[in-house]
Amino acid sequence: MKEPLHEARFWAAGLAGKAVTGALYSTVRMRSEGDEHFLRFRREGKPIVFAIWHAQLLSLGFRHRDEGVVALVSEHADGEYLVRLIERIGFHTVRGSSTRGGIQGLKGLIRAAREGHDLTITVDGPRGPARVFKPGALLAAQTTGCPVVPVGMGCSSAWRFRSWDRFLVPKPFSTVRVAYGEPRWVARDAGRDALDALAAEIGREMNELTARCEAAVGSAP
Repeated sequence: MKEPLHEARFWAAGLAGKAVTGALYSTVRMRSEGDEHFLRFRREGKPIVFAIWHAQLLSLGFRHRDEGVVALVSEHADGEYLVRLIERIGFHTVRGSSTRGGIQGLKGLIRAAREGHDLTITVDGPRGPARVFKPGALLAAQTTGCPVVPVGMGCSSAWRFRSWDRFLVPKPFSTVRVAYGEPRWVARDAGRDALDALAAEIGREMNELTARCEAAVGSAP
């Protein structure tokens, strides 16, 4: 049970974060390509798994706000602030990761997919290495049969945190471009070697999508 003081801080952080994020992104131009790779599943009522890099979470979260997407968020203490923010912008969350609370998080994702929700997983989180796809992130897709849609993005002008992933926050009046790759399925009988190979392959595609978006908006890699 959370202490009242901590609960108040989390509540205030979520409220303030939503206000600041909304004001910032009201000035940001959002562009995208490859939307057909996930929209066709939505038309059919079939959930998918968005695979994203941790550094790009804020912009991709805003891009899919109020869509009922379920995000996997680390159980580390600082994850609570992120939970409060993304829930304020219309996401659902489950807690866990490949390093802590993994089984609990996986069960939450499976339950959400069966209820028809799209999922999003930061596949290099929660501690990196940055932009290296961890094969454990494929387990939810393997168990549910949901396709994985790789995502990349670039921003014309942004601030970067001094964190392990160099978390990205677009500057006012910048342009954010998002690219979605073709869906990929994970075989139910895939073993560790197959998961490692697929994770590396999708990770390369996500980096290629990111590089293409960065080139389109004129940002530095």
